[in-house]
Amino acid sequence: MIEKKLARLRRARQTRLKIAELKAVRLSVHRSNGHIYAQVIDAGAKVLATASSLEAEVRKQMPNGGNVKAAALVGQRIAEKAKAKGVEQVAFDRSGFKYHGRVKALADAAREAGLKF
Repeated sequence: MIEKKLARLRRARQTRLKIAELKAVRLSVHRSNGHIYAQVIDAGAKVLATASSLEAEVRKQMPNGGNVKAAALVGQRIAEKAKAKGVEQVAFDRSGFKYHGRVKALADAAREAGLKF
């Protein structure tokens, strides 16, 4: 169990090093069993926008935050918030999680809402 988490964190570190090298704005995703979280972070490590399945507006539409539909809603919201801040292009940081299921749903929804990565 611990080895699995350490492997994920190692993958996340490698991705973040590459994104930092490119000096790109990144869309960072974190997933827990119950919820999914997304942040848009600039090259200077300043958080520009956040969205999660814990937000009141998301909870009204999706009481269960740990499913694909909630992840898609969070992806749509983070794209809207990022575009409001003037961010169009991001690098996708999946935090070492597989690009599958909720992480994929969030990314696809963000792309459909106009975020490019």
